[in-house]
Amino acid sequence: MNVTNNPSLSSATRQIAYFSMEFAFAQPLKTYSGGLGFLAGSHMRSAHTLQQPMVAIGILWKYGYYDQVRKADQTMDVLFMEKQYSFLQPTNLKFQITVNHAPVWVTAYYLPPTVFGTVPTYFLSTDLPENDYLAQTICHKLYDANPETRIASSILLGIGGAKLLEQLKLTPDVYHMNESHPLPLGFYLYSQLGNMEAVRERLVFTTHTPEEAGNPRTHIRLLDRMGFFNYLSLDEVRQITGISDDQFNWALGAFRLAGRANAVSKRHQQVSLDMWAGYANLCPILSITNAQNQAFWGDPILQMATENNDDVRLTARKKTHKQSLFDAVADQTGDMYDPDVFTMVWARRFAGYKRADLLLSDPDRFQRLMTNKLYPVQLIWAGKPYPFDYASIGTFDRLAHVSKQFINCSVLVGYEIHLSKLLKQGADLWLNTPRLTREASGTSGMTAAMNGALNCSTNDGWIPEFARNGVNSFVLPEADLTWPAHEQDAFDADNLFTLLETVILPMYYEQPAQWLRMIKASMEDVVPYFDADRMATEYYEQLYSLPQPTRQFTESLNSEAVLLTDSVG
Repeated sequence: MNVTNNPSLSSATRQIAYFSMEFAFAQPLKTYSGGLGFLAGSHMRSAHTLQQPMVAIGILWKYGYYDQVRKADQTMDVLFMEKQYSFLQPTNLKFQITVNHAPVWVTAYYLPPTVFGTVPTYFLSTDLPENDYLAQTICHKLYDANPETRIASSILLGIGGAKLLEQLKLTPDVYHMNESHPLPLGFYLYSQLGNMEAVRERLVFTTHTPEEAGNPRTHIRLLDRMGFFNYLSLDEVRQITGISDDQFNWALGAFRLAGRANAVSKRHQQVSLDMWAGYANLCPILSITNAQNQAFWGDPILQMATENNDDVRLTARKKTHKQSLFDAVADQTGDMYDPDVFTMVWARRFAGYKRADLLLSDPDRFQRLMTNKLYPVQLIWAGKPYPFDYASIGTFDRLAHVSKQFINCSVLVGYEIHLSKLLKQGADLWLNTPRLTREASGTSGMTAAMNGALNCSTNDGWIPEFARNGVNSFVLPEADLTWPAHEQDAFDADNLFTLLETVILPMYYEQPAQWLRMIKASMEDVVPYFDADRMATEYYEQLYSLPQPTRQFTESLNSEAVLLTDSVG
């Protein structure tokens, strides 16, 4: 069985191993929670298309992230249900890692490129009868609420992933940590290579967020006990990371172990440089703006209509997509929507700074907006909060209750790849409302633009690189970052209502030709720059340009003997 997508690789080609907690490859494979997984999925698709010599390493989450369902009163509930995947192939490999001073058996499952059009991918699992129940739970839930289980999953991904590559006799030139979750990989490489210079020649890091949840701090002695540092002495850990604080900052450790890092938009690069300005000995932080795979997310019929300036076909196709979305809305909520009515969507992971409920901050104006007879509106919210983020779940539930008051307002559950596609294809306007500087990139608006939805956004993340206000999107004025958060929220809400009332709705209903011109400008501007082929090329040429190539990885990727082997200890 050949696990490469390019049988004629040159020995002068850099070989990459990509480590990520999440991969969103397709609806049937529940190994993602949100944007990080969507980004990794698009990257691995484009890397496959471009025939880049890369292998991906993840974890096979037995219960996925969670299934978002409803309680009896329509508010949100969390269901953890065991997943089964007949398309994953067992490798029959077994090896051990050490977690909390105890041996834990690990196996791996293989996803061939032919299944979803991705690079060869291996998913690690501790769900083996040789392990006790506690060890088995390491791979049960993506982002488990137990902090020790979360640490153990990072050890599994980082150290287990490195050991898997050894079992497969693969020696990458570059190890890519997608976020700081796989950071134990760096300490394992240090143990194997013996010096930090050799580690930095091989290790790169992508930081995806300035948020605290994405840059965790954990007591160094807990990490030490769990085996996060591959049982290096704490003195050595402090020496190679330069972290003397007992609260170990994962992202800071990654910036100091890696030879190169990247932020995920130009604005995020500046935010990151400012955020880490007080710290010495960081690796260079490049800017590689996120993108999404158009071949997977886009609609070729819409694209062709845009290229041919065929307004009739574009309008008809968009209306067809709207009806498909509205069928799903009716199925979930009983609300019947009209394809001729302006439809705006807010859909992404629920988190406080993303402000799903920004429109509710002025109840009177919201009431007027939703009952406007001259310019009728349909509004859909969707998204999955972290299952133990009770504040965000409370926001979701509040929206669900509000939606009961209006026949033209709905909240959907199950925001995964399938529903995400429906929403982007059916939206007229895609709302994006993060507080400024808090959204590192945001990629949902990219795929919305690929499907004929216009972005309406604060000027954050990828938007400054894309938006031409009034030409291909609508951009809110920037709030003063020195204001308290509630004043920024009030400023943004006021501007959003004003923009909707005075510009967006009148244009949609009274200037349909201008609306179509904006749709076509948006679809033309979003590619090729925000297609993941560009992003994957930049990663390969810029972030992965550190080491000298080796032949061993290529030969191993082309060997049928590395995949299905006898169990090994």
